[in-house]
Amino acid sequence: MPHNISLITTIAAALGAGLLFGYLATRLRLPALVGYLAAGIIIGPATPGFVADTALASQLAEIGVMLMMFGVGLHFSLDDLWAVRKVALPGAVLQIAVATALGMGLAHYWGWSIGGGLVFGLALSVASTVVLLRALEERGILDSFNGRIAVGWLVVEDLVTVLVLVLLPALAGSLGGEAIDAHGGHGGGGDLWTTLAVTLGQVTAFIVLMLVVGRKLFPWILWQVARTNSRELFTLCVIAAAVGIAYASTHYFGVSFALGAFFAGMVLRESALAHRAAEESLPLRDAFAVLFFVSVGMLFEPSILIEQPLKLLAVVAIIVVGKSMAAFLLVLVLRYPAKTALMVSASLAQIGEFSFILAALGLSLKLMPVEGQSLILAGAIISIALNPVVFRLTKPLERWLGNNTALAAKFDRPADPLAELPTTVPHEHLRGQVVLVGYGRVGCRIAAALKEKGISFVVAEQNREVVDQLRKDGVHAVAGNAGEPAVLIQAHIAHASMLVIATPDTFHVRTMIETARALNPNIKTVVRTHSDEEADLLRNERAGEIFMGEQELAKGMTTYVLDSLSKSDKGHAQ
Repeated sequence: MPHNISLITTIAAALGAGLLFGYLATRLRLPALVGYLAAGIIIGPATPGFVADTALASQLAEIGVMLMMFGVGLHFSLDDLWAVRKVALPGAVLQIAVATALGMGLAHYWGWSIGGGLVFGLALSVASTVVLLRALEERGILDSFNGRIAVGWLVVEDLVTVLVLVLLPALAGSLGGEAIDAHGGHGGGGDLWTTLAVTLGQVTAFIVLMLVVGRKLFPWILWQVARTNSRELFTLCVIAAAVGIAYASTHYFGVSFALGAFFAGMVLRESALAHRAAEESLPLRDAFAVLFFVSVGMLFEPSILIEQPLKLLAVVAIIVVGKSMAAFLLVLVLRYPAKTALMVSASLAQIGEFSFILAALGLSLKLMPVEGQSLILAGAIISIALNPVVFRLTKPLERWLGNNTALAAKFDRPADPLAELPTTVPHEHLRGQVVLVGYGRVGCRIAAALKEKGISFVVAEQNREVVDQLRKDGVHAVAGNAGEPAVLIQAHIAHASMLVIATPDTFHVRTMIETARALNPNIKTVVRTHSDEEADLLRNERAGEIFMGEQELAKGMTTYVLDSLSKSDKGHAQ
């Protein structure tokens, strides 16, 4: 043809192959993303036949990462990130250190240089935010407490990786590689402390600019566009903000595309139109997420499975087992429940986009051999494919821990003062009280109404920081997963008048109700759920009063509309 259509060809081939293999994967009861990865291998350079443009595919995948991180920012407020800082910040930093040490030890055993081992270990230590978000969204736990911890953990990992990507060129010369100066030339490097100061200054300037100026400016722009009543202009504004801010963050501040898009979503979340923005951008986010997984598959070298099977097995073991175990133990050491530890460890049992970027940088700096990039890519694909299986294993493991009380006691938080009600709580406040499970957006409003009416209540909440603050505010609260009988016992469920389950995480609802009724047969139960299937199941099991978000919103709006119309008719009649 007289003109170049490689972009159109790449998009058509990637989406078409992704659809076909994604469908086949779901028919085989496998995650769709396994099909997307297979599609990438088929249209990639490692297999015969049609070969898509790898460079174009990687750029399209980068847009997918931007849009996905933008969606996270729309749902993840600064308050959410701050609420999990005490577990996400130390946990992520220590987990990166442990996983990097494991990777360096393996590379040293293979005879690689210290610099090559460092890049290799760092690449194995950082999980894919895109894969995590897909896993949490599919399970409906993105907005749960454990989901916020997992996302916060990966945000910290992204921040650490951004710092590494900027500092590594300056350190390459001393690590046995080839230093690159600020203009991309070889042999520079510059002073490490100067580079560090400049990097921190750029990142700080970007964050301050977004939080001080962006939180006011971009929601205002969104409102101005929304007033035109043009849906296409509104969608264009949302996408332009996501991609434009991501690009500007990289071009002017040296921040990654992913992190820039994340903060773009965070500032737009300040607008009342955030929900509409998320809904309008969802189809495009999904399409480009498919392109991301297909592009990963295109980079895969199947020959590594035959040429280096033992090395690949060791890499996968570090990603899926070593890193996950480190995260599991760190969360327990930070005095969080075993359920939270299992969720975080499953979330981190894979690597993705930042690992590819680190591997490419390691090659350009001549720190890591080409073999290292092939092992990282193969490990990423295998770990991404295995990640849904790892997530599914958390439920039987959690049940097994629950059935083995002696073992569960070893994993429990030792001598945690927040796990028990203080002895100073008046006895009369623990008779006929309401036990409120969850203190999120719904729970806090229920608590405020109970407090206003002078009704005694005890809050059971997994977030220890929230429990600590509640106690400082004079509210009776215990820290822990209410799915564990010990937590409800500490809330004196045996003498309560009502159990109100206001948490969006409904996995342990039936266990909570069974425990409550076993200790208090006459107790009333009220349950919040977002799933029609879950609501039907709970009604069949006579779980008490069931409330669904959309239904209750519709009822409230309907009541208001009818009341308003009734008053209006009466006014006209008079």
